[in-house]
Amino acid sequence: MAKKSKKNRPAGKRPPTPVARAAATLPFYRKRAFLWLAAAFVAAVVGAVVAIVARQDGGGGAGAAAPAGLPDTPDYHSLLVNPTNPWKLVLGTHYGLYVSADGGKHWRFDALSGDDAMNLARPGGDTIWLAGHNVFKKSNDGGVTWGDVRPAGLPSLDIHGFAVDPRNPRMLYAAVARQGLYRSRDAGRSFALASNQVGGNVMALAVLPDARILAGDMQRGLLESSDGGAKWKQTLRAPLMGLAVNPSDPKRLLAAGGGIALSTDGGKSWRSVLALPEGVGPVAWSQSDPNLAYAVGFNRTLYRSRDGGNSWSAVA
Repeated sequence: MAKKSKKNRPAGKRPPTPVARAAATLPFYRKRAFLWLAAAFVAAVVGAVVAIVARQDGGGGAGAAAPAGLPDTPDYHSLLVNPTNPWKLVLGTHYGLYVSADGGKHWRFDALSGDDAMNLARPGGDTIWLAGHNVFKKSNDGGVTWGDVRPAGLPSLDIHGFAVDPRNPRMLYAAVARQGLYRSRDAGRSFALASNQVGGNVMALAVLPDARILAGDMQRGLLESSDGGAKWKQTLRAPLMGLAVNPSDPKRLLAAGGGIALSTDGGKSWRSVLALPEGVGPVAWSQSDPNLAYAVGFNRTLYRSRDGGNSWSAVA
C-alpha cells in the first residue's frame, strides 16, 4: 500500500476562503459575501509573495530556530495535538508540516516540504494520516517517516476532507474535490464511493462514536449522515473549514469558519463562542487534557481554550 517517499511536488492551489452566508444559529456568519471575496483576494496576493519568499529560503529546516508566532505561510489547513503532551502541536500548511513544543508560541519547520497538508488524523498510537491536494501519506512512527499511499478506487488524490472512524481505525473517509465522499474498509488499501451527493465541496470531515458522519460543505454548511453516507441532512447553515470532536465527550463539538461555534449536545444546537471576521481554519482538541483546545485564525493568530471551548484567547 505504501512506499517511502521524500519527493517534493509543486504546491497545490489554495482552497477557497469561506464565503459568508446568513445563518440564524450563528450570528458571526452574517458577514456579507463581498467582504469574504475581498479578503480572499488580499490573501491570494499575500500568499503569492510569501510563496516566492518560501521558495527562496527553502521554508526553513528542522534545525532552524523557532520564531515566535505562527509560521508565515500562505495558508493553515490542519492541526494535531500530541496525544500525551498537550503542548506539542503539528500544523499542516500549504508547504508542509510545522511543529511547536510550547503550545503554539514558537514554531519550526519539520517535514514534507511542498506537500499541501490539508488533513491530519491520528486515530491512535503512532499512526498518523496526512491527506491533501494531490498528496496522501501515512506515518507509522508518529511522524518521523512518511510513506505514500496509493489506494485503488479513488478518482484522484485531491482530498480536501479526511476522517477516521473512532470505532474502527481501518474505516477511512475521504472527501475528494469535485467528486464525492469515498470510504475505505481496509485501512486505505482501497476506497469505494459512499456518496456522490456530498464530498465535492467538503473541507471538514468528522466521524462520531455513534457512527454519524459530519461534513462541512463550503456551499451547503454542516451536513450529517447517520446511515454511512446514503442520506444527509443540513444541521447548520454556515460554510465550515474545521471540525473537531472532543475525545472524552463526543457530544462536545467545535465548528470553525467565520469564527468558532460550540455544540454540547452532539450537534443538535450550536452557539457562537468566538467571532473572527478574518475567519478560522483548523481546530483541535487535546486528548490528554480534554478541556484544552486550539484553533488557527486566518489573521495569523493561534487561539486556545482552557474551559472546554467556552471561551478563547490568543496565544501570546
